[in-house]
Amino acid sequence: MTESLVRIERHDGGVAEVVLDRPESMNAVSTAMAQALTAAGDELRADTSVRAVVVTSSHPKAFCVGADLKERNGFSDDDLRAQRPGNRLAYRALYDLPVPTIAAVDGHALGGGCEIALACDLIVAGPKASFALPEVSVGVIPGGGGTQLLTRRLGWSRAADLIFTARRITGEEGARLGLVDRFVDDAKGEALAMATTIGQHSPIGVRNAKAAMRAGLDVTVDEGLDIEDARWHDTAFSADRAEGVRAFAEKRAPRWPGLG
Repeated sequence: MTESLVRIERHDGGVAEVVLDRPESMNAVSTAMAQALTAAGDELRADTSVRAVVVTSSHPKAFCVGADLKERNGFSDDDLRAQRPGNRLAYRALYDLPVPTIAAVDGHALGGGCEIALACDLIVAGPKASFALPEVSVGVIPGGGGTQLLTRRLGWSRAADLIFTARRITGEEGARLGLVDRFVDDAKGEALAMATTIGQHSPIGVRNAKAAMRAGLDVTVDEGLDIEDARWHDTAFSADRAEGVRAFAEKRAPRWPGLG
């Protein structure tokens, strides 16, 4: 990875913490930071010991304030076109992980920062959290997945309200709208606790459950049930299933074989 920019910290139980670490710019996503986020995603995707991922920030007031507009101010049109493919990879880095991902937001999550949170499966927000997709106010549109992920999360009208008006909302309002899954006093602590709980379950089961949910999101119910059945077979005839049944019968905690 480039300098620090994005750090991976390892916790017990297969929990990995991705720390957005460009505090001097409130984690604004520069070209170098986008590359670092992509590299972090590649590293985590290849590591079968990881069972859940939590995304946090090293800045006390900001999760991430979006694209680095100071860098872009000096861009030509060709520079912006050249940057785009790398940025697309960066915003998919978390979305494409096979394990559950949780964003812990207790500061500003604006533009691309909101999109980084949206790329996670779950969003936990603290009392200092704020969210916005303000791109139309500066002459662009949400380009890190915002138009698609926010609409899927909130529905058309609520997503349209936030994207068209570019307004900023608190974590508490985010919870009312469905943008935020848990609104708590300690976002990072809650997110890490959730990840630890997830990490106690079958790694194969959790990965296959996520894969079935993702693949079935935009298909018919019949197609989705076929997807679920295929993932059920992948899990039911795994070593994890055998260990889970054995541990239940022996009244002990499972020792999951997992993925190796």
